[in-house]
Amino acid sequence: MNDSLQRAFVAASPRQSPPSTPLRSWLIHGGVLVLWALLFAMAFRVGNVRAWSVGVAYVLYDTVLLLFVGWMTLPILRPRAATTEATSTGGTRRNTLGVIVASHNEAAVLPVTLAALLGQSDVPDRIVIADDGSSDGTAELLTARYGLVAPPPGELSAASATHPNLYWLRLPHGGKAVALNAAILCIDTDTVLTVDGDTLLDRKAIAAVRQAFSSEPNLVAATGVITPVCSRTLTGRCFQWFQTYEYIRNFLSRYAWMRVNGLLLISGAFAGFRLDAVRAVGGFDTDCLVEDYELIHRLHRHAQAHGLPWTVRVLGDAQAHTDAPSSTGAFLRQRRRWFGGFLQTQYWYRAMVGDRRYGWLGIAMLPVKAIDTLQPLYGLAAFGLLLMYLVRGSFGVLAPVAGVIGAKIVLDLAFHLWSVFLYRRWIGQGSEANMAQAFMAALIEPFTFQILRHTGAAWGWWTFLTGRGTWGRQTRVGLVDADGARRN
Repeated sequence: MNDSLQRAFVAASPRQSPPSTPLRSWLIHGGVLVLWALLFAMAFRVGNVRAWSVGVAYVLYDTVLLLFVGWMTLPILRPRAATTEATSTGGTRRNTLGVIVASHNEAAVLPVTLAALLGQSDVPDRIVIADDGSSDGTAELLTARYGLVAPPPGELSAASATHPNLYWLRLPHGGKAVALNAAILCIDTDTVLTVDGDTLLDRKAIAAVRQAFSSEPNLVAATGVITPVCSRTLTGRCFQWFQTYEYIRNFLSRYAWMRVNGLLLISGAFAGFRLDAVRAVGGFDTDCLVEDYELIHRLHRHAQAHGLPWTVRVLGDAQAHTDAPSSTGAFLRQRRRWFGGFLQTQYWYRAMVGDRRYGWLGIAMLPVKAIDTLQPLYGLAAFGLLLMYLVRGSFGVLAPVAGVIGAKIVLDLAFHLWSVFLYRRWIGQGSEANMAQAFMAALIEPFTFQILRHTGAAWGWWTFLTGRGTWGRQTRVGLVDADGARRN
């Protein structure tokens, strides 16, 4: 590892909290809380639909976002332009691309992940297994199956005897961000792709990522489109059903925000970065629960401070499958970490909220995220009040509220069906989603899966306030099951 590069990397100082919170940030975040308190108080002071004002506000907010996404994703309907792969001879320079697989006790799924990487139509120039202190059979797997020789801790191994682009970086256990940073210092490609040990890339994913970075000099970060995979148990199939449509809506939302250069959320399970940009901002933050999300804030901030026209994208033609929670406990732990990390990042970068210098990111996306900090409070309060009215038999309130909920369900049905149609067109291949299941999900989700999401997010508040956030123990079963089903 180059010592001077390492010193420069550390000196880049990943995160800097603002010395004080700007007034606009206080007004935006505080206004969301005050509004909730006022709307919630109305439940005990007025009758009819105004008693459920917190629910009406929740419904209206979600509806506005749905309309925004629907409008901004209309370009997907245009005919798909033919893409030409960048080459090293003439035209656009073909970027070199390396893959970092962050792995901690992932021996069960690593063969699946590596098979997908080694079987790409456009094979990566480097694949580095960033082994974060694994204590399972990872070392034996890498030596016996892939011909790698264990290197000294903190150093990159020699190339694999059977796969000349495969390397092993063995590290003491320090967390995903630490492992990624160590690998970033070792790798020497133009573009680096981070892939979790439980993520299976589709065969043309690398080619799509390389082409995007080669043809767009200002592109510094990009995410592919990911499909969740759960275990083949009954519970796992239920969670996969709900999460499939959740992921579809989320990736269409990312497409919408990308169009106004306001994209903040990329998926660390499958994310591409321009290596010199990541090094310039100091790599991944080792204190954050969602290091990929935090890094995008820092890239945007660095670009604004230095007048750089950097962009962040979601690539519809780069696809992958990733292991997703298959039980209630696993799902709640995941959402606890995700939301706790989101709150961390929102707090650290509160100075950017409402700042016009960041364009739509500052005046629209980050204020929306400020509202999202209390979205679980709005959602759970609305659900709790609805249950209270049902128990009390308050039909004077329930009748108009039923009209609001009915109208929202109709809108959600239309959006679910429309989103499946757009998604299929966008990714350019057959999707596992279908219209009938999307219809059923729209009917059932508001009273089941959505409540579970808000519960996990509320737990994330506890994580944020107490500082007790960890990754938690994860069991990878869905990806192995899916790979076995494909082979049979």
